[in-house]
Amino acid sequence: MIRKTNFYLLILLFFVAACSSVPKNTKNSCAIFQDRYLWYKHTKKVEEKWGVPIYIQLAFVKKESDFNWLAKPPRYKLFKVIPYKRKSSSFGYSQAVKGTWEQYKRETGNKLATRARFKDSVDFIGYYVNKTHKLLKIPKNDAYRQYLAYYKGWGDYKNYSKDKKAIIYAKSVKDIASTYRKQLTMCRDKLNRKKYIIY
Repeated sequence: MIRKTNFYLLILLFFVAACSSVPKNTKNSCAIFQDRYLWYKHTKKVEEKWGVPIYIQLAFVKKESDFNWLAKPPRYKLFKVIPYKRKSSSFGYSQAVKGTWEQYKRETGNKLATRARFKDSVDFIGYYVNKTHKLLKIPKNDAYRQYLAYYKGWGDYKNYSKDKKAIIYAKSVKDIASTYRKQLTMCRDKLNRKKYIIY
């Protein structure tokens, strides 16, 4: 009985690892969805639900975690050697911090959402971009300013011009989003034809 249970646990762990591993080529949106077709389903659903383009979702995930489901910020080091606390509570694909993630769960009713699940992470990005649009009147397809609001937070967005790092990051996200958008025009019709794959 114990051996059988261990076998099932091993299968489960293998399945989780396979579903959560980083795609081989994260620089190409078509290659990402070729590896992870269900991810296309999830991002398409977010696009329909929140009005946030797929290429914006992918660009945020690329910049925040490079599609690593266990991504965390580095630790501070005491005396430049001893690992100490992490720089923030950011975690997962979207690098959402605990407080904002809890707010997302409350406001959407998605109580079982986890930052290590791609489906929940892109839904969070959709929610955040949509709320940024409502609060700051930034178009949902404006990768540059949307990422500035994502990085700085809604309250501190007005001070972004003083943050050189934020501006550099936002320009990078804008470029990534533009590349993903162009790539998607080459494969989206094909992805949409795969209707036999269930959510």
